[in-house]
Amino acid sequence: MIRISMLATALLAAVPVYSADLLSLYKEAQIEDAQFAAAKAQFIAAQERLPQGRALLLPNVNLGAGYSLNRLDIDYDSSLFPSGTRDFSAYNYGVTVTQPLYRRENSVTYEQARTQVRQAESQLGIAAQELMLRVAQAYFNVLLARSDLNTIRSQKTAVAEQLEQAKRNFVVGTATITDQREAQARYDLVLAQELAAINDLEVRNRALEVLTGRPVQGVLAGLKLPITLSAPQPGDMKAWVDQAYESSPDVRLAGQSLELAQQEVERARAGHRPTLDAIGSLNQTYQGSSATGVGSDTRAAAIGLQFNLPLYQGGAITSRTREAAANQERARQDLENARRTVAQRTRESFLGVTSGLAQVSALEQAVASTQLQLESTRLGQEVGVRTSVDVLDAEQQLAIARRNLSQAIYGTIVNQLRLKAAVGRLSETDIADVNTLLKEDVQ
Repeated sequence: MIRISMLATALLAAVPVYSADLLSLYKEAQIEDAQFAAAKAQFIAAQERLPQGRALLLPNVNLGAGYSLNRLDIDYDSSLFPSGTRDFSAYNYGVTVTQPLYRRENSVTYEQARTQVRQAESQLGIAAQELMLRVAQAYFNVLLARSDLNTIRSQKTAVAEQLEQAKRNFVVGTATITDQREAQARYDLVLAQELAAINDLEVRNRALEVLTGRPVQGVLAGLKLPITLSAPQPGDMKAWVDQAYESSPDVRLAGQSLELAQQEVERARAGHRPTLDAIGSLNQTYQGSSATGVGSDTRAAAIGLQFNLPLYQGGAITSRTREAAANQERARQDLENARRTVAQRTRESFLGVTSGLAQVSALEQAVASTQLQLESTRLGQEVGVRTSVDVLDAEQQLAIARRNLSQAIYGTIVNQLRLKAAVGRLSETDIADVNTLLKEDVQ
């Protein structure tokens, strides 16, 4: 028994304690969270698609140069040109400029690059909102685990008192050994539950540490009670769903994916289109000798148009067009699925807030009633009609009621944040507003 208690104490001592509130942890997570950092890097990378697409519409300038050593062995029958071996060098260099005048495929690629940049912006916005939700959920998970541990410890105190009373009653002969063993079994069970709660609190703390990148020493701020939570505005669930259709970042991202797929169909079809380029070149060529024994040094400049019309490429363009059309239909169905999913998520969050507010109100009344019950039990103990065990039982019930109230409040707050995220309205201001509901607390 002593070893179990010592183990519980040791595990609790190993639990890191946080000295931060929700807003400060969120600011740390903005810097340290690997998932959000990856989203920012992806956004930066996606922005480079725009200059890459624009480059297809701009001139293409190439510089070429060459140098060679040559040997010619010549044997002429005529006396006009001398026979023999000639060693000479040759070199050339030149600049070629190609300016696309009409390349529909390149134009569509540039339009796709602009769409991809907008997609990246949407994805970064989604990642930012998800970070807020992950931090809030992890934060309140720690508070709930701490509340669970406090409740179990309250139960442990009550059961320990019952065990001591059973031992005393057995000594004086008013209880049997069975009563004592039953009390001992209940106490051992509560000890096991305490160990599990300590472990759960440790796991929740570590989950929060994943977001911040390091443990924060101190105390984690808890809720200020009593608390006032506001109902969703507007109070009509359909209005929230309609707003989600219009402004949800998930729906917007799916719409951009459909737009990109439509552009891909156009790009594939552009493989049948003719192309027209303006081409200019300037070249210098030097050759020290030749088969006739005469060297040369020439300069040449040219400017003109180059037209190309694809006639047949083995059916590849038609195949790519069919593929792009199928992907377009898939993107259209993904958009519809995103709309339905967002609508369902919005309804769940809205109902979670409204039912949570009702539950919080009911549990606040339950806590008040349990508090009155505890006060009555203490008064009964003073007049001799209640025992200390009765008082401990009442304290245990009050601890459970407070734990249930805290759980309902945490769930309602998270659902409020999820509801705003569903319609794309979640921001750091909302995290700051929730942070005002917190106070410095102790474990």
